[in-house]
Amino acid sequence: MRRLRALLVKEFIQMGRDRLTLAIMGLLPVIQLLIFGFAINTEVRHLPTAVFDQSVSAESRELIRAFQATGYFDVRRGAKSLPEMNALIQSGRVKVGIAIPPDFQERLRSGRQAAVQVIVDASDSMSAASAISTAQMIGLVRSQQILFQKLSPGGSENLPLPVDVRIRPWYNPDRVSSFYMVPGILAIVLAMTMMMITSMAIVRERERGTLEQLIVTPLKNWELMVGKILPYVAVGYMQLTLGLLIGILVFRIPVRGSLGLYYGLTSLHILASLAWGLLISSVAKTQMQAMQMSFFALMPSILLSGFLFPREAMPVFFRAVSNLLPVTFFLQISRGILLKGVGLSALWPQVLALFGLLVLFLGLSILKFRKTIA
Repeated sequence: MRRLRALLVKEFIQMGRDRLTLAIMGLLPVIQLLIFGFAINTEVRHLPTAVFDQSVSAESRELIRAFQATGYFDVRRGAKSLPEMNALIQSGRVKVGIAIPPDFQERLRSGRQAAVQVIVDASDSMSAASAISTAQMIGLVRSQQILFQKLSPGGSENLPLPVDVRIRPWYNPDRVSSFYMVPGILAIVLAMTMMMITSMAIVRERERGTLEQLIVTPLKNWELMVGKILPYVAVGYMQLTLGLLIGILVFRIPVRGSLGLYYGLTSLHILASLAWGLLISSVAKTQMQAMQMSFFALMPSILLSGFLFPREAMPVFFRAVSNLLPVTFFLQISRGILLKGVGLSALWPQVLALFGLLVLFLGLSILKFRKTIA
């Protein structure tokens, strides 16, 4: 313990001298949480819309108002022809075009089917999916209203629906994107900073020549590795605290579970990310190589962990690859504690997985590292 304590003191002194890195580590979670928390929004609303209304009737105006009332469509242009509406979509000035035929009112009043064409720019798949599903729902609801008015002279309130489907969304009933995204962003920021910092730790010692001094000490491999990891655990908790404060105060993230449990389980994610960075550091020869390998390891953490895309939709091979990423399991822990309020009894598989990854990465780092100068 005396040898390890001396190494820890040396690491803290070295960390304190690099004030720029400390400032970056402190500001990085704040800046990224604020930027991505506001910018990444899966609830696509206010799509710019153009309308080509050939009917110009009370029924067509009511349909347009129904589109606008959803909040998903902002009618900004009134096209005078179908080619003009298509040109607006092609130029990107609008994302949706609504074409109402001239016989729209006549068909509705005569009991015939009236077709309305909705053209959606599907080059942005997320916006397109939102627009298509909302437009289909508007058509369904409007059709039901017309049918009820015809079948029930007293109004639709006297005729109940044959099937009453009642949907109860749990944990995020208002489907606020920030509730889902901010815990994920915090997990990514922790993984990124912890991995990048430690990935250059051994390499920096080698480039500065201080690794020679460590070689002549009686330090064992595991003591050197642990000594490189532990000082940055405090940095990780500082970032976690800043991120939680921003999430709660700015984005109103609910904390339904135990914060003590959350802080305790976060240590596994921090340690696993630090051990992953050490493994990269023991392989890389220069700090540039270490940084490049860190960015290469970070991309799967963003794309395969379930942060942006559901893992259930991925092929089996990529789901298996995602099981090697600490972020995958910490995301489930974060959303489980913060949004669902679950405890350790529900999260023990994720805890075991994080502990296993910690042992794996740290063990490989110790085996890879040799107290010799390459």
